[in-house]
Amino acid sequence: MPAGELKVPVFLGPTGVGKSRAAFEVARALGGEIVVCDSRQVYDRLDIATNKPSPQEMAAVPYHLVGIADPSTTFNAFHFVRAAREAIAGISERGRLPIVEGGSMLWADALMDGFTLTEVPPRPDRRAELEALPLQSLVGRLHELDSQATLDERNRARLVRAIEVLEVAGPPLSRLRRRVPPPWTPLRIGLTAELATIDTRLAARSRQQVERGVVAETRAALAGGVPADAPVLTGIGYAEAAAFLRGELTLEQLPEVMARSNRRYARRQLRWLRRDPRITWFDTEDDAVPSILGFLRERLN
Repeated sequence: MPAGELKVPVFLGPTGVGKSRAAFEVARALGGEIVVCDSRQVYDRLDIATNKPSPQEMAAVPYHLVGIADPSTTFNAFHFVRAAREAIAGISERGRLPIVEGGSMLWADALMDGFTLTEVPPRPDRRAELEALPLQSLVGRLHELDSQATLDERNRARLVRAIEVLEVAGPPLSRLRRRVPPPWTPLRIGLTAELATIDTRLAARSRQQVERGVVAETRAALAGGVPADAPVLTGIGYAEAAAFLRGELTLEQLPEVMARSNRRYARRQLRWLRRDPRITWFDTEDDAVPSILGFLRERLN
């Protein structure tokens, strides 16, 4: 299939909704390979709270961009888009179907909508200073740096990152984010379920992660030289495990605190996704895979 005609299924949805299973089953059914769009699964050595695919899944279906980065470093959206585009091109050239499993919404948007993001590495100390500021102070600092900047001024994470970038690379922000559409068409597949169902799954997953040894994995990463403020260790699961290691939580409290963080994250993801009318939604209360396969077979042929 010529590159311009390539269509790439992209699985989107909140954490705990079942994206991983759906992408895996579709890849098996359609001869696909999965490009994982996840800002934590990309790191090596930390497997439990990142929800990486199991060895059995990775033996059954080829996965890309899992465990490829040193957890002591920062792998950002710029790096991801470059690596994901290379992976998608390679899969297509082999006559296989590229399938993107999107856990990180900003990364997925950057890949599908064609942003070329500046390669300015995060500065942990400066980021901590910015994150401590009130929202209005962040907005003011943004406009001091670039009076023409257009950004969602309610989105704290984007404000912090924009200031980080502008302080290093200089204005205008518009030259640092320009659309370069990918040479393929994304088929946006959204997975959803009742919030109560998602919450139940997240609670069970959090308990399982504690039972599987997320505390020991966190302790080993810290002992192995991964900084406590490394991106992967500040993510859900590891941040709470680190709090337990500092004596701020009991072992009994740990899974519930993890689940609560995941519930908040799932709702933020849903709000992000619901704004995009290009997504076709499937309910995972029942098995959504047959419906997704029917949808894709119509559009891929």
